[in-house]
Amino acid sequence: MNTHFSLSPEELRTAVQKLDALASAMNQVLFGKEDLIELILTGVLARGHILLEGLPGLGKTELVKGLSKALDITARRVQFTPDLLPGDITGTPVLQETDGRKSFVFQEGPVFANIMLADEINRASPKTQSALLEAMQERKVTVMGQSHSLPEPFFVLATQNPIELEGTYPLPEAQLDRFLFKINVGRNPAEVLTRIVLNREMGVEPAVPRVLDAEELLRLMGLARRIAIPDAVAGYIGRLVNATHPGESEAARGVKYGASPRAALGLAAAAKARALRQGRPFCSFEDVQAVIRPVLEHRILLDHMAKLEGATPGDVVERLLTEIPAQDKPLPHSLAAAKIH
Repeated sequence: MNTHFSLSPEELRTAVQKLDALASAMNQVLFGKEDLIELILTGVLARGHILLEGLPGLGKTELVKGLSKALDITARRVQFTPDLLPGDITGTPVLQETDGRKSFVFQEGPVFANIMLADEINRASPKTQSALLEAMQERKVTVMGQSHSLPEPFFVLATQNPIELEGTYPLPEAQLDRFLFKINVGRNPAEVLTRIVLNREMGVEPAVPRVLDAEELLRLMGLARRIAIPDAVAGYIGRLVNATHPGESEAARGVKYGASPRAALGLAAAAKARALRQGRPFCSFEDVQAVIRPVLEHRILLDHMAKLEGATPGDVVERLLTEIPAQDKPLPHSLAAAKIH
């Protein structure tokens, strides 16, 4: 790989400063969740959709609403319920009369926003959940043969309850694969709860300063795409994803279906976004390892026997990191020394 980097030190410093400000604003929305917020920022930089899973009341919705305020971009919230219809998300044609002539005019649904918050997405039927497939993959919606482009940037931030809760539906595998990250949101320790009690009031949303606008966010996304990926790191990603399939590695024992090529692309995009967040013009093996869990775990489907034995996709990922070597030889010195301070 050519070791000439397309990002200047000044571009990297400016990006890190803006992302530091965004992280600081988000840390005022959700206390004690610094690692979660860093993953959210990485996913946004990588232009990825993000699925947050956790019990109700843990701040998932507030986090998404706070992000839209800090970014000063349009956000629309949809509360997913069993009676929600696909047209309630994408929009529907409406019959209108103009100068005595009747015609159908497309009325945009809530998906036409920079951020669509799909709240409790797994409470809607699989048919309604599938209405998001085209929007999430192609950034457009097709209704009655007509395609309508979505705003830029566009990403879905969804929350879901654990599937063990009553009244939930498992997300279709095709839709799960379109989420770059699936992140589990855990409960808060006692000291964080104390801070929440002292700084929050029931029903009052925290004030969030505007840090970036849509144009600045798109510029940062563009910088993330320009981060270099060494051949050795790309090869590592390929070996990791290939090893999730049955018969390809010992780590994949108990796996029914492994990760798709979309997972490899997502892993590369997330690693590049994390490198930008760290102020480096290239992504490393460490970047891949830092994002592999939220990228791969929801894309690995275990067989029935593995589930009965209590195995999880997380176990497979841990075995992958142990079994699959990162490299056969060190990175070139020019890459190893390229971190921007």
